[in-house]
Amino acid sequence: MDFHRPSISQSISWPAVLASILALLLGLLPPTAIAQQQRTSNPATGAKTWSLSHAGVHFSLTQILSQQGDAFYVNRGFSLDEIKPFTSSCVFMTVLRNDAAAGTVHFLRSNWQVRVDGQAHRFKTVAEWLEFFRTRQVAKSALIAFQWAQFPPEQEYEPGGDWNQGMLAVGLGAGQSFDITAHWDVDGKPDSATLQGVECAL
Repeated sequence: MDFHRPSISQSISWPAVLASILALLLGLLPPTAIAQQQRTSNPATGAKTWSLSHAGVHFSLTQILSQQGDAFYVNRGFSLDEIKPFTSSCVFMTVLRNDAAAGTVHFLRSNWQVRVDGQAHRFKTVAEWLEFFRTRQVAKSALIAFQWAQFPPEQEYEPGGDWNQGMLAVGLGAGQSFDITAHWDVDGKPDSATLQGVECAL
């Protein structure tokens, strides 16, 4: 007996297949890849901010213009020559905030990663900047002010809006772009978020 064999287009529900593929891809992609990123600009200064929220954690970087950084640190005891290596190295005001994570957010800044054109890029720690300034005989009071203004090397944030902010220099030139991944754990469970296409101020 000759049975009619349905065509592929008749026997397969393509919308269902596409939906299944999409669901599979979303399941395989890390959370950082599907977090919605935003970019805004301060109309008064032109400084840009890159931000996202992932699993109850807010992460953002805002450009600190070179002249803003210069003025801030000169008012705290640095000479312009002393602070210029820092303020010209692509500085951002960095925020990490635990809005509604499932537990305590803990991070080590040394675990964060910067990539430029897909290649890992190392940038100085707070301790390395402090040593750099000490070798140049910067005043102790200025060093204390510098340390307090930096994004902390390690911190914990409780749910409900616990947060911190501080300066972070990624050691790149004006106008360069990069991706930065912040790593943290929530009650010991690792997590992370990536800001893509972040740009150093001109």
